[in-house]
Amino acid sequence: MKQDALFINKISAAVLSAALLAMVSGILADSLYHVELPDGVEGQAFVIAEPTTGTEVAEAAEPAEPAGPGDILPMLASADIAEGEKVAKKCVACHNFEEGAGNKVGPDLYDVVMRKISSADFSYSPAFQALEGDWDYDALNHFLYAPTEYAPGTKMSFRGVRKDEDRADLIAYLRTLSANPAPLP
Repeated sequence: MKQDALFINKISAAVLSAALLAMVSGILADSLYHVELPDGVEGQAFVIAEPTTGTEVAEAAEPAEPAGPGDILPMLASADIAEGEKVAKKCVACHNFEEGAGNKVGPDLYDVVMRKISSADFSYSPAFQALEGDWDYDALNHFLYAPTEYAPGTKMSFRGVRKDEDRADLIAYLRTLSANPAPLP
C-alpha cells in the first residue's frame, strides 16, 4: 500500500482543524452563556452546609443583612466628613456637588439636605415626582440605603450604600455642601 506524499500533512491538518473547531465552539458558548459572579466568588460552585449531629455545636452563621437601614442619626455627630467625600465619589458620574454647577444625568446635590424632594430644576421621573416631604436625615438615610426601594420606578440605577457608617459619613458630607448647613438632629 503506497501512501500519498502529503498523507501526514492531511492528518495533521485534520487534527489541528478539530482542535480549532473545539476551541472556537468553547469561546462561542462562553460568550453566549456568560455568567456574572458576585465579587469575591471564584468559579461556579454550590455551597453545601455540612450536617451537624446532636452532640456537635453548629458554628454561628454570619448575621443576615438587616431588612432596612439602621438608625444613623446618633452617628451623624461623629461622622467622618472626609470619608463621606470618598463615598460620594460613587455619585460624581451622575451628580454635581458644587454650588451653581448645574445638573448632570441626576440633579445637583449642593444644598440637598433639608431641601424639598424633587424641588431642584431637574426632569424627575414620575417615581420622584410622587414623593413628598424634604430630604431630611431620615429620608436621605432610607433613600441612600436602597434608592429603587425608596422610589420604585426611579431611573436611578445606583444600588445604594448598605453600610450604616458609610451612609452616615456621606450624609454628613452632603450636609457640609451648603452656605448654611442644616443643624444636626
